[in-house]
Amino acid sequence: MSDRGTSKSRVHMIAWTSIAVLIAAAWIATSRPSLSLFHKRPRCRCFPGDTCWPSSTEWDSLNQTVGGKLIATVPIASPCHDSFPGVSFDADECARIQENWSRPELHDQTTHSPMTAFFANMSCDPFTPRDAQCVLGAYVPYAINASGAADYREAIAFAKKHNVRLVIRNTGHDYMGKSTGAGALALWTHHIKDRAILDYESTAYTGKAMKIGAGLQASEAQETANTQGLVVVEGDCPTVGIAGGYTQGGGTSPLASKFGLAADQVLEWEVVTGTGELLTATPSHNPDLYWALAGGGGGTYGVVLSMTVKLHENMPTAGATLSFVEPSDAYWDVVQTFLVNMPAVLRAGAVLYWMALPGNMFLMPQSYLPDGTAEDLERLLQPTLDALKQSAIPYDFSSRNFPAFQDAFHTLVPETNITELNLGGRIIPRSLVASDSSAASLTDAIKTIIGNGGVLAGVSMDVSQPPTSSNAVHPEWRESLFLAFLGTMYDRYNMTANLVGQQTVTNVLDAALEELTPGGAAYLNEADINQPNWQQAFYGTNYAKLLAIKQEYDPEGIFWGPTAVGSEAWEVAADGRLCMTDN
Repeated sequence: MSDRGTSKSRVHMIAWTSIAVLIAAAWIATSRPSLSLFHKRPRCRCFPGDTCWPSSTEWDSLNQTVGGKLIATVPIASPCHDSFPGVSFDADECARIQENWSRPELHDQTTHSPMTAFFANMSCDPFTPRDAQCVLGAYVPYAINASGAADYREAIAFAKKHNVRLVIRNTGHDYMGKSTGAGALALWTHHIKDRAILDYESTAYTGKAMKIGAGLQASEAQETANTQGLVVVEGDCPTVGIAGGYTQGGGTSPLASKFGLAADQVLEWEVVTGTGELLTATPSHNPDLYWALAGGGGGTYGVVLSMTVKLHENMPTAGATLSFVEPSDAYWDVVQTFLVNMPAVLRAGAVLYWMALPGNMFLMPQSYLPDGTAEDLERLLQPTLDALKQSAIPYDFSSRNFPAFQDAFHTLVPETNITELNLGGRIIPRSLVASDSSAASLTDAIKTIIGNGGVLAGVSMDVSQPPTSSNAVHPEWRESLFLAFLGTMYDRYNMTANLVGQQTVTNVLDAALEELTPGGAAYLNEADINQPNWQQAFYGTNYAKLLAIKQEYDPEGIFWGPTAVGSEAWEVAADGRLCMTDN
């Protein structure tokens, strides 16, 4: 795909975020047929208001086919407004929604609400005035509450027959806009909660494993593993659907320095492809599909029904926290010391979660050393503590021992709210701290990000050890020092400000790190939606092979999501519909 094509796609995306809700309001208010212009666009998915849009009878028939599991969307914030048909304003319910808006549990129980509010585009927002619009807009109008492969097949068949956009949704933990879409049918996998601990045996691995249904969340999987003295590699948010885009996109973890990324744990997949075929994919059976699903991104090669992953013996785990504030430039000297010392900390098996914030504030709210002690972890971090002492900077540091991993995790992560950012990110290689000059450049780049209104968080892991079986994880992960997760604060009341903030992320904040890592990588699950050269940044040298696999298992292109493999073949037009490009 040419750079020109990528730019054009993003221009359309931004234009849509400005006007799609107005058009959606008109559809719902008037139910008028589409303009004649739209009839001349057969290469687009059918859209509400088009003559080709399925009739009520056809939607009813689909509902009967899937056993009454078709759900028509009623926007989650509709009680905050007067205008959505069949829903009355309810001040108490609206207050409850507003109070819990940052809680993942409010959204993951819905078929439609993305946790990254940017992609809802204020279609029906709890923080806009009561008389503001409340329309379907960017939300999916229908979803199938899937319970198995038969529902997957019916959703795929219906979407193909009626030329309707199809979206794969699990919990709505999604920074890249893949789990929602105007005029789409969602395949909702959230309630597929099957799980089983197995004695697994293959040429690649023999040992304990867990078969995990598509909708099982990280906390549920971890609890099941813990009952038998085992752990599963999970992220730092317990409500994420572990078999979804998290693992399929790579999967960072507090356990990654010891065991690898989540994608490195996968032994097999059960997946329904774009042709409706239910396949099992392992390193030896359908190995190309196995390879692509393990790190090559979710929602594009097929719909995962289950995955089977390695389990590991639970272990005592040390944890530590650190915080300090220092208005002088001595702050940045300490940050640089922290960065230079980081490879040694990670090689020992630790994982660090840390933040550099405006006001020269540094926070490390989580760090883990599986099979280590508090004394070990403090010793590993001692160069940073010494630098703080030498600069006479007050700081708070604590470390302690925990009997098992989950005890450390539950103590250090008592509650996880939604991150409300206009997001960007970069995978930072270890080479950037190999010399004093490169480390100084990295520190200066972080300083630039903070100085331009941004925040930066780091997830520091050593995942250099190759997996048991080859996978599609971006090769740059194996050389990484940390994932830089950055952005500007999301404004709940001003979408224009968010569009400007996202442009700042693209042109200033991410650019500061890209200048240091030309041709480098970004994490496909947590990055700038407008990432230039996204095929290279998200997939690297794997992209051509991944695209060929996509075309084999989804030849009609029924699966689509922004920046997913093969997504350059389609674009979101100014009115919100999905249309083919010339690529």
